[in-house]
Amino acid sequence: MTAGLRSLLLAAACSCAMAGAAAAQNLTIAVGAPVTSIDPHYHNLSPNNAMAAHIFDGLADTDSRARLVPGLAESWRTIDDTTWEFRLRRGVTFHNGSDFTAEDVAFTISRAPNVPNSPSGFGIFTRPIAEVQVVDPHTVRIRTRAVYPLLAVDLSNVMILDKETHENATTEDFNSGKVAVGTGPYRFVRFAPGDRIELERNDTYWGGRQPWQRVNYRIIVNEAARTAALLAGDVDLIDQVPTADIARLKQDQRLNVSEVVGLRIIYLALDHSRTDGSPFVSGPNGEALDRNPLKDVRVRRALSIAIDRNAIVSRVMEGAAIPAGQFLPEGTYSHVPGLNPPAFDPDGARRLLAEAGYPNGLRLAIHGPNDRYVNDARIIQAIGSFWTRIGVRTQVEAMPWTTFIARAGRQEFSAFLVGWGSSTGEASSPLRSLVATFNREKGFGASNRGRYSNPELDRLLEQALATVDDEKREKLLQDATRVAMEDVAIIPIHIQKNVWAMKRGLRHDARADELTRAMDVRPGG
Repeated sequence: MTAGLRSLLLAAACSCAMAGAAAAQNLTIAVGAPVTSIDPHYHNLSPNNAMAAHIFDGLADTDSRARLVPGLAESWRTIDDTTWEFRLRRGVTFHNGSDFTAEDVAFTISRAPNVPNSPSGFGIFTRPIAEVQVVDPHTVRIRTRAVYPLLAVDLSNVMILDKETHENATTEDFNSGKVAVGTGPYRFVRFAPGDRIELERNDTYWGGRQPWQRVNYRIIVNEAARTAALLAGDVDLIDQVPTADIARLKQDQRLNVSEVVGLRIIYLALDHSRTDGSPFVSGPNGEALDRNPLKDVRVRRALSIAIDRNAIVSRVMEGAAIPAGQFLPEGTYSHVPGLNPPAFDPDGARRLLAEAGYPNGLRLAIHGPNDRYVNDARIIQAIGSFWTRIGVRTQVEAMPWTTFIARAGRQEFSAFLVGWGSSTGEASSPLRSLVATFNREKGFGASNRGRYSNPELDRLLEQALATVDDEKREKLLQDATRVAMEDVAIIPIHIQKNVWAMKRGLRHDARADELTRAMDVRPGG
């Protein structure tokens, strides 16, 4: 080989290596659920919260196992029963160069619960706060209305904004990019609703520079298209891996798969708001009823034990879930030992229906989304078939998430499938949001779309939220959970496993809270 040819080949090799290095600095993620807004206080929804974590920061954060870690606050402590002091990081700047100070914290806490037209707001995390006092630029004291041990946990869900930039900003201003400015590891570039969000690295991030220069966060709700994009090399990582593809992708030498039992419960909500009939429940021959059967715990219990959860987990979810009998999986704080999934008992279900006055069964419609949760439409089809077998002739109607959730929020349905991911990793989150009596003032029941209400549950929950001792608080949360499950406030179905698939050259820290974030992806198989 001549010296000239050797030099030419070396130059070509160097050029290819440089191109590969440049490509390695870009990350393309495909997610299965749409991001509906860049405004971090507009809609408390997992896909939105995952995106917000790229651009913004909270005072505290959570690690992949939902354990609390410092964020924009280096530390916090209680001064007395109702006063917390947060010490803020120094030298942190927003993407526009503004300094992060205690004034920004005070402003954020006042804004978060007051975003116009929010479909599921962040007031639940700020309601306990009575006053915010700016002590100095890097110290803030927060006084709560009563003893409230979960303040730091709650504030990990509230992204901090820049008072100067965001004081009069609208949700539309965030979505357009005009004020999409935070302190987070990535800067906003572009938002194409329903298609993608483009980000670039924040090289001055207080938490250290990320490995990815640019992140292309694509929204591909179609399961087959998402998997195909990964196999074709069009994307580097996908979430919500279709259950039918998991085994095949695990065998593919070009790919890695990461998974963990998550914190999202898939459940049925029932109409508790009406006494004189429910819109989608009728007698066995379609006749109108003068009372709502779903108000009878025997009917609710019958519907619950008529469902074969093991069959749904094995056949519909293909092993990517565990049967649920309560809000959280084993090993989490406030999980109730011994509170197991209801046993499949169709004969017992028929007996309960007869005891409740419906020996010939009922007719009922079950609603749910077809593009939000893993296998959601298939799950309600399976539940419908189980109910039909016990004499509850069931009509199944699946619809797009945006249509479904708007109708569910107006309490239009009788029985419907939804999910809840516990962002705090403990039971106060689902108890407050899903089954506590709806109370706008307290911020309770924000996602209690069936309007279940139980004074005993409310009492235990409020007592737990005012109990500082962790062991005593856990016992109260467990007692409240037992009340909810024994009264069949909701019908738990299963807890999802969170599954991601990616190119072999990547490693991923699977998060129990199911958030898909570029910060959890690193080069290296």
